[in-house]
Order: sequence, then C-alpha cells, then structure tokens
Amino acid sequence: MVDVRLKTLLVLLVLSLYVRASKYQAETEDNDFADFEEFDDDEFEKPYQTKEEPREPERKTTPSPVQDAVLDDDDGLVETEDEFEHFQDEEEFEGFESASPSQGSKEQPKITIANVPVHRSTNWDKFYVEMLMIAGIVVYFINFVSGKTRNQKLANAWLAAHKPLLESNFSLVGDDGKAEPGGGALLKESENTYTLWCSGRVCCEGMLVQLKFLKRQDLVSVMSTMMKSASDQVEIKVTMNPEEMDTFVFCLASKKSAAKLAKEMTDLNTYCPERKSAERHGLPAHFSLMSEIHEATAAVLDSRVTAVVNKYPDLVDFIHVSDQYSGPKQIDDSAPVEPPKVRPTLAFGFNLPGRGRLLPADVETVRPLMQLVLYMVDRMKRCKLGREARLKAEKNRLRVQEAYLKQTHQSRAEKAQAKREEKRRLEKERIMEEEDPEKQRRLEEKTEKREAKRRAQMRQMKVKAL
Repeated sequence: MVDVRLKTLLVLLVLSLYVRASKYQAETEDNDFADFEEFDDDEFEKPYQTKEEPREPERKTTPSPVQDAVLDDDDGLVETEDEFEHFQDEEEFEGFESASPSQGSKEQPKITIANVPVHRSTNWDKFYVEMLMIAGIVVYFINFVSGKTRNQKLANAWLAAHKPLLESNFSLVGDDGKAEPGGGALLKESENTYTLWCSGRVCCEGMLVQLKFLKRQDLVSVMSTMMKSASDQVEIKVTMNPEEMDTFVFCLASKKSAAKLAKEMTDLNTYCPERKSAERHGLPAHFSLMSEIHEATAAVLDSRVTAVVNKYPDLVDFIHVSDQYSGPKQIDDSAPVEPPKVRPTLAFGFNLPGRGRLLPADVETVRPLMQLVLYMVDRMKRCKLGREARLKAEKNRLRVQEAYLKQTHQSRAEKAQAKREEKRRLEKERIMEEEDPEKQRRLEEKTEKREAKRRAQMRQMKVKAL
C-alpha cells in the first residue's frame, strides 16, 4: 500500500506541475512584454534629478618663468602665451555662478541619484519544461527501483512457497549449470520475468516454470495498469515422454485466452478450431472448451480437475494438453520446407491473485495449482483412449500430413517451373547475342528438339496416369 500511495503522489505532483505550466503559458503567450509589467510606471515618469556640482573658483597663479619664456636659438628670451588662458575667459562660462568656499556655506555638495528599480524576479515559470523533465526523470527512477525490488521479492516468495513441493517431485530444481540438487535458483530473464527449470521425474523430460510479473519498473506500464487491470501470471510447460502420452489435443481456457490461443497455436488451429462452452461439463460460463476427441475431454476433466477449476475460476487461465504441440505459428510468407517439430506437452497458465496488487503473503494461496500440474502429469500417463478414438486421431494426423505434403509439393512445383522459365530466358538471350547466323540457326533447332521431347514425355506420363 505504501508503494501505491507513493506512486500516486508522484503522479499527482507531475500532473500539477504540468497544469500550472500550461496555465502560465496560456496567460503569457500573447503578451510579449509580460516580464516588464512588474516595473512601476511612475518611477520611469520622474526625470533624473541631479544637482550640479559647484565649480571650484579660479585660482590665480603666477606664471612660471619656464612657462612664460623659453630660450630661442639666439639665446634670447621669447614670451609665450599661456595655454590655459581660455579657462580664465568669462565668456566661455556664461551663466555659471561660482562661489568660493569661504563665501558660501561649508556643507559638502550632495549628489542625488535616481532610484531605478532592480529587476529581481527569478521567473522560474520560464523553465517549466526543464522542471517537468527533471520531475519526470526523478519519478521514473524511483518507480524503476521500487518496481524492480518488488518483483524480486515476489519471485523469491513464490520460490520459497513451492520449493519443498518441487524438490519432493523432481531430483533437480533450478538448474544453474552445476547439476547439483538444491543448488539452483530462479534465473532472471528480465526485470519482470523469471524462469525455473526442473527435471528428474518419471514420465516427463522436464518442467519449465515462467514467472511473468507486471512491468512495475516501467512507469508507462504502471499508469496503463491503473486504467486497465492486469494480473501477474505463472506459465508452466511440462514436456512428456512420447510413449507416456496418448494422441489427442485438448484445451480449456477463458474466452479471451481461448480466442488468442486458437489464433496463435498451430495444433489448436489445425485439429480443434471450434470453441464450445464448458458449462455442460460443470465449469463456469466464462470458460471455452476446444477438444479434438470427445473421449479426451471426459478423460482430462475428471472430478479433481473440475473441483480445482471451480474453486479458483479467476486464477486458472488455460490448460492445454497436446501431443502435437509446436508452439506459436511462425509468421513467414514462404511455405515451410519441413513440418514443424512436435512434442507431447502439457501447458498451464495461472493468474496470481491481487489484480496487480500481489503481496508476498498471497503467493502461498496458489500452491494447489502447482499440485494440480503434478496431478495432471500422472493422469496423462494413465489416460488411454479407446480404439475408435485412437483411430480417429490417427486419421486426423494423416489428413494433416497429406495436406502438408500437397502444399509442399505445389510449392516445389512452382519453384521448379520458375527455374525452367529462367533457364529458357537465358538460352534465348544467348541465341540472340550470337553473331554467326548459321550457329544461331543450329542453336534454335536444338532448343526446339529439346522442347518437343519434353512435351512428348509429358503426354506419355498423362496417358499412364489415366
């Protein structure tokens, strides 16, 4: 709750800064002189009032002999004019009243300086973009650290709650490369994804657990989660031994997940594209059922599986059982060269409680779902279809294989035809480039004979086919 309140306060802080900056921009975008309105207009109307400094009285000085006379070339004295004589001219300074310090007051002259207002406004509103960016970076960093730490705590809590159960069913839990029992732990794929590999159990090659938490370290994902609720998920894939599982495809999923799986998964799209309601089997109405064979549905949905699904209807996302599991479809325009590799697999998807507000203490409540996975592994080993159901399943697989061979044959035929057309084009270009007419004629005859021979062989093959 503390993390949620902290994130909410940070988001409100960012929004308030943005609203204040937008309001200021709307007020000042049409006024280019808004920064100068703070000055008082009356202060600029007053002229600068300064008093003139009284001029010091002229001092009468006796000219120096050096200034009044100089020696000429004939060793005679020559009188010169005083260069400061114009300061003594009364007409140069008309209207200037001079007063000697002895005649006037003894007060010092005062200089009055106009008080010009100093612009001390900081105008922080001009930097609203920078402030908004800094605030966003700080909020993103705090959210990244808190979200990363919380996902790590949730992963450790899940491992601590399920590790005793896993160690009692598998000889190796958490393969860290050392192949030592109890020496492994969760592998961190990303800040919100953790994986755990378990092996060493009868009737299965191994089990891969993927903890897919919400992207709490991403602020954008956190805000989108507030608007649209989402849940943390646990996906489990158990790879079965081929001889320990019968041939059928089955899937029980919520309606939203069922539409996604039917579109993405190759085996569901091929063998059981039709979706039916699961209410007839005693399950909640928001589940959809996709099954290749009706007998397989009754074999998988026994009383124990139905009880767990009814007890945790919001936590069970999908249960996928298939001997033709090849993963999602490969998005490729070109036709596949070889059929996809299939392996018998049990796939489970569970939602963790809390709707994004998962606490470490809530992880213990989903332990029965892991027990359901282990029960399904043992159940598939004992589940055997009847003779008619097995023949129907084999017929479906033969039909799919023939369709694939037909598709690949058509693709190979198109490639061969394109190759022949390219070869003919090159031969025609070589004939046209030949300068000798006689040699050019012989090449044309040779090409015509080859084409006639090929057409005759094609007619013979058609007659044999009939």
